Amino acid sequence: MVAQRIALLGPHGLDAAGAETLLPALEAACTAGDVAAVILRFAAADERTLTGLVKRAAAVVQAREAALVIACPGFTRDLVQVSARGGADGVHLDKPRDPASDLADLRGRLRDGRILGAGGFESKHIAMEAGEAGVDYLMFGGLYPDGAAPDPETVLARAAWWAEIFETPCVAVAITEAELPALIETGAEFVGLESAIWMPDPDAVARTQALLGAQAG
Repeated sequence: MVAQRIALLGPHGLDAAGAETLLPALEAACTAGDVAAVILRFAAADERTLTGLVKRAAAVVQAREAALVIACPGFTRDLVQVSARGGADGVHLDKPRDPASDLADLRGRLRDGRILGAGGFESKHIAMEAGEAGVDYLMFGGLYPDGAAPDPETVLARAAWWAEIFETPCVAVAITEAELPALIETGAEFVGLESAIWMPDPDAVARTQALLGAQAG
């Protein structure tokens, strides 16, 4: 089995003020375990402001050899261009309306091996369509923008189903630390930690790493 790694999720609606709190915690978290990727969900802003925030985050994340993937629901300009100009490693799209079209378009414009991720799937069928569109990972779970949590049993079942059958990697997201053991058992290539876990307590990453080590052993 491929060694499982950690992905960190930022809070929804991240803006300049929020970055002042997030970036120091992110730096500490990325040094506490084997963090493969950071998925930051930015608030919609003008292109210059958003690019500046991405640059700041990229400097922190990539210095720790993790990939930075950005999402920005409601952004009406070209997120691929912002990603490239800000130095991010790729983009993430939640709830694609038409995976075959939306994700295939992004896939075609993401050059030089840049990452495309997707999540927020409402059915197995849509998840499979996303996989066929050429995403680099699928994400199951994670808080909704309004702060509501998806059903944890559904997240667990979908992650286990995907990890068992498909080659495209998946991220199984924990909203609380109590969910981690079961999510790790799914065999998902990446275990995601919501910001409520790691931002107030970067040592949660070290505890997650210990659980992953125990599973691998």
